[in-house]
Amino acid sequence: MNIYLLGYMGCGKTRTGQALAACSGRSFLDLDTLFEERMQTRIPDFFNRFGEAVFREKESELMKETAQYSRCIVALGGGTPCFADNMTWIRSHGYSVYLQMDAGRLAQRLQQPEERQRPLLSGIKPEELYTHIRNHLKEREAYYLQADCTWPGGQVSATALWEHLSLPVAAREKTE
Repeated sequence: MNIYLLGYMGCGKTRTGQALAACSGRSFLDLDTLFEERMQTRIPDFFNRFGEAVFREKESELMKETAQYSRCIVALGGGTPCFADNMTWIRSHGYSVYLQMDAGRLAQRLQQPEERQRPLLSGIKPEELYTHIRNHLKEREAYYLQADCTWPGGQVSATALWEHLSLPVAAREKTE
């Protein structure tokens, strides 16, 4: 069974996923990286060329391909669980962990110039970033809170998270 990490952009899904994979002995897969490799283009460029709807369809297809892997830590894109029936699919094909972070901390992380390249942040003025994230997070959190587990994002100890997850994940793996 795979473990799917979800949460708002900038909450630390990739970094946490890499550390969690290292301490658990599982492999790691970043859906954004897989998308860029498969589509042979950067996500912002794809977004600009084809739009969000086509991006979400392709992203969803790639996410569903992860079912072919077993015992993998998968870092999802921030909007992945919020598209179509993706959250239902995630919950039925693995164990989901919401890396929760408040809008203020997310805004601090996402105000960095390298982070401002994200398609959903382009055109947002720095002074409007917090309000944008707060409102967007309110919309998305209804999906995120459907995860099997909620864990504080950011300064996550991968070892503590793995200890917290290992029993419920092992129990679900036995029933499959």
